[in-house]
Amino acid sequence: MLTASEFQRAAGVSDVLRDAWYTNIAMAMSKYGINTPLRQAHFIAQTGHESSGFRKVEEGLNYSESALLSMFSKRITPAQAKKYGRNELHAADQKMIASIIYANRNGNGDIESGDGYRYRGRGLIQITGKANYAALVEQLGADVVGNPDLLTGYKLAAESAAAWWKNHGLNELADSDDVTRITRIINGGTNGLDDRKSRLTKAKGILCST
Repeated sequence: MLTASEFQRAAGVSDVLRDAWYTNIAMAMSKYGINTPLRQAHFIAQTGHESSGFRKVEEGLNYSESALLSMFSKRITPAQAKKYGRNELHAADQKMIASIIYANRNGNGDIESGDGYRYRGRGLIQITGKANYAALVEQLGADVVGNPDLLTGYKLAAESAAAWWKNHGLNELADSDDVTRITRIINGGTNGLDDRKSRLTKAKGILCST
């Protein structure tokens, strides 16, 4: 079984973060079959990246006007990026940004519904979209659709990540040590792949060395 010390060293976290996360992550991994050193190393690496080192459980949308156009040019217009993105004239309107870029995706309604912001990324693996929240209600035994902020608590932040991981076949991909495919499923692309690989190398060095 993964120990608190092994988790701390594999994740590269402080004593405070170890104490906050270890029990919750260990229980979540056990419940959802993340039960080999290699699976655990991949899970810790990916959730570590998604949560900025286990420090963040809610998506930040403080995008600049230029970043919005660079990252979401197919989802947001130049006029919208100028109006809602951060620039020299005003701060980012994060609620409108999320409502626009996530509209009509993953079970969300249109821009006016506000679903994009309501179901923005939360938890250690950044569950995003109303459909993805709804898919976890029964497994978690919690109405995360009615109260999305439940996923920001330590227990459900960890468990939602582990449940999503299992539901998307990531235990099996971890068995084949395929970090790129795992990243594509989580991210939809390969954003942050170098950091994910670096975190994986560190975690494997701790957990898979014996």
